[in-house]
Amino acid sequence: MTYRLDQQPLEWIDRGRTVTFRFEGKSLSGFAGDSISSALMASGHSLLGRSFKYHRPRGALTLANHDVNALFQSADATNIRGDVEPLTEGIELHACNVNGSLENDRDRFIGLFARFMPVGFYYKVFHRPKKLFPFWERKIREKAGLGRVNTDWTEQRTPKRYDYCELLVVGAGASGMQAALTAAEAGADVVLVDENPHIGGSLDYQLANEPAATGVRAALKDKVRNHANIRLFEQHYAAGWYTDHYIPLVGPKGITKLRAEGMICATGVMEQTAVFRNNDLPGVMMASAAQRLISRYAVSPGHRAVVLCANDEGYRAALDLMEAGIELAAVVDLESTPQRGSWAQQVTDKGVPVYRGCGIYAAQGSRHLQSVQVAAFNGKDCDPSELTAIDCDLLLMSVGWAPASQLLYQAKGKLGYDDTLQQILPRELPAGIHACGRVNGAFTLEQRLADGKRAARAALAELRGEFHAESQTLHRDRQAHSHPWPIVSHPAGKNFVDMDEDLQLKDLVNAAKEGFDNIELIKRFSTIGMGPSQGKHSNMNGIRILAAIRGQSIDKTGSTTARPMFHPVPVSALAGRRFRPERRTPMQEWHEAHGARMMEAGHWQRPEYYGQPEEREQAILREAQAVRSRLGLIDVSTLGKIEVLGPDAARLLDAVYTMKMSTIRQGMTRYALLVEDSGVIIDDGIAARLGEDRFYVSATTSHAAATFRILSQTVMDLGLDVRLVNLTDSLAAMNLAGPLSRELLKTLTDVDLSEESFPYLGIREGTMCGAKVRLIRVGFVGELGYEIHAPAHKAMEIWHTLMRAGARYNIRPFGVEAQRILRLEKGHVIVGQDTDGLTNPFEANMPWAIPLKSKPWFTGKPSLVVLKERCQRRLTGFMLPQGYSGERIKECHLVIKDGDIAGRVTSIAYSPALGRYIGLAMLDLPLANEAKTLHVRVDSGSLVAMSPCKTPFYDADGKRQTADLTEVA
Repeated sequence: MTYRLDQQPLEWIDRGRTVTFRFEGKSLSGFAGDSISSALMASGHSLLGRSFKYHRPRGALTLANHDVNALFQSADATNIRGDVEPLTEGIELHACNVNGSLENDRDRFIGLFARFMPVGFYYKVFHRPKKLFPFWERKIREKAGLGRVNTDWTEQRTPKRYDYCELLVVGAGASGMQAALTAAEAGADVVLVDENPHIGGSLDYQLANEPAATGVRAALKDKVRNHANIRLFEQHYAAGWYTDHYIPLVGPKGITKLRAEGMICATGVMEQTAVFRNNDLPGVMMASAAQRLISRYAVSPGHRAVVLCANDEGYRAALDLMEAGIELAAVVDLESTPQRGSWAQQVTDKGVPVYRGCGIYAAQGSRHLQSVQVAAFNGKDCDPSELTAIDCDLLLMSVGWAPASQLLYQAKGKLGYDDTLQQILPRELPAGIHACGRVNGAFTLEQRLADGKRAARAALAELRGEFHAESQTLHRDRQAHSHPWPIVSHPAGKNFVDMDEDLQLKDLVNAAKEGFDNIELIKRFSTIGMGPSQGKHSNMNGIRILAAIRGQSIDKTGSTTARPMFHPVPVSALAGRRFRPERRTPMQEWHEAHGARMMEAGHWQRPEYYGQPEEREQAILREAQAVRSRLGLIDVSTLGKIEVLGPDAARLLDAVYTMKMSTIRQGMTRYALLVEDSGVIIDDGIAARLGEDRFYVSATTSHAAATFRILSQTVMDLGLDVRLVNLTDSLAAMNLAGPLSRELLKTLTDVDLSEESFPYLGIREGTMCGAKVRLIRVGFVGELGYEIHAPAHKAMEIWHTLMRAGARYNIRPFGVEAQRILRLEKGHVIVGQDTDGLTNPFEANMPWAIPLKSKPWFTGKPSLVVLKERCQRRLTGFMLPQGYSGERIKECHLVIKDGDIAGRVTSIAYSPALGRYIGLAMLDLPLANEAKTLHVRVDSGSLVAMSPCKTPFYDADGKRQTADLTEVA
């Protein structure tokens, strides 16, 4: 059955463009311009989702970006807001928070156990016995929640823009358009923003069939779109207000960070729910939702309707239903007054029954509304002694409004409750902030237009330092558009106040009885307003209920704090476009031509491994084995390279690094550990002495620039006579490693490579391929090896020469992953992987690098003196059993001891040299000293046994870094 109506005058859909999609495995279609919800409802799907807690059937509620029970999942995204998300060709959708199918959700029976899940139950139960809490925690998370994140999603990058204007107008309804136009005509630079894809606001749905609005609508839209001083941001919402009118405008293509001199808030009002039994059934919706559905999408919300109202707007919605050909069974008016205006008179003239002074006691139906029970309403509750049943499949609620005043609150505006309008309204607004339209209490079309002009004049007068005499309250209405208590109790409950969180009237009453009777406390205990809609259709009723319980006014009860963001903002929008400088070494083209799979290392691109993705693990192991058995070559040009020259060079390095650098012999190197004032490790490298007052220092790839800054700052702080030269860009570097490295290199350089002339940890300068080079005997991978530092413009020639000459030794290039395995076998720490933002050298098992007694001072020493006695964890090696083939342990998996977290894995890899898995873990003390067996919790939740051990795992005496192993190789 189709629910699509004949063409509507202001519809958003393009009937000439059909869009096909799939929902729950079924092929459906809609039109371009449809939202997901409107396309589903046009196809007869009134059931759009399941509720958060009880998995009750839910349908459309607001069609205004607040329908959190109509959230959908696609292959690339989750928690898609169906009421506003445009339908796209070929998308395949599933409902969120569903176990099985939407129609036959296996968790729909949870509601039968509601009595055992009162408000706040999650704070009180499942905590004992303690060992079962993880089980219950997982179960609760499985049963409650929203969509599931697909870790294989398609990467989305959106740009960030920056903009400026004199005046920002938020909301492009009648008052917002009028305010923007008035300001623009006075010469102001205006930005007009609206969250909808088309401007017009309620003119296009609430007043779509109102003759008086036709001419106003057309004139405003035409003038706004064609005015040179107005820039229009459609389908954008002002996500928050920040100091000095800094306002992020979030749209489908990213965020525009806008700085405005002034802002007019014309954000309107949000329709509020009535509270009665089963008010969440599909078919029960806001009157404005039905009007949006009809006017924008040409979809009939039902066939036979009842309208529950407490204002004139409900009668306008009733007329719109009849205009669309929907049978109107009755209007139920919470108030007895016959003074409702012309819309009410038109409804009466059409012979529609009007039940004055009555309310809805209960809605009835299983998966969809089938009828309502009408009873007399005394302003506080219904009298169930006489009930009138009315068959219907649609119930519209038009009982009141809450202002969309979040931006005003964030800007530190003062708002208060107005007893005349029964609405929270602005009282005092800070400089540069103005409000107009329904958010300011102006409800009729004439009032809205006049208030828009007033706000524009006030904003411009303030910007230009002129006096403005018009009062902010001048154009406010004099009659209420909201009922002070649209709430009906019921002994059987299921009268929902917050449909995000499945909160019933009794839940808030019970929360207050338990002592959570402050507006902020009741929010946090009951979770009202904490769902994805952030209380947009529940907070006002929540305030009313608490005020009634406390016997105090709405003003004294107060409202909860409004914080950015106004709507949920995608993380991709917050992250912005991936705009990072990408740096490449001189050997980049060679790497790519020889099958390298590149990875990011800071700003640099480095080979991760060489080979096809499907053989990644095997390729990495082959590279590691080549270094151990023969010869390997790795590009390490990304390392920081800094020359330190001057009379105070040694003094500078002594001050910055933990170890004493002034005692390094010329032609030798020493490990260089860098800590901050708090004793936390921030970098490491080597320091080499080239002369009495000349040093050469290396730094890690990601910290090279920071290390240079620290050295520069220390020079200034201590007033040292030192010159620093950052050679990171001008020098390239490569590491030739393996037992055959000396055999190959001695034929290509004039440097004497004999053990006597060039010992381990030495540095020598010479030539290679006609270029001046520095050769350094280092042992990061645990084999005889030489780092070759050469001018960047000669690096590719040297690399080619090494690869050609090494062909007879079966030389193999190796990447970062093989290097990490090789260093792990030697137990070498990678700063930032095996350490974190709090790790000190004692925790990293590096006390040998901290000469507290022999060195009088260095950066961080005072802290390290204290930390040495307070060390509570330590980096420890571990092994898995030989031949282990179970579930993979990953870095950052937790180490568990007696059910408690005792540490985490920092590094793990399969060692080809040892034929088993080895790793490093940061373990609590004294466990790191005493444990014989520990367990790691893997992804599935099961525990894997591991055995702590000492490091290094491989070549503990270091002979392979010093001995001539040519014959062995």
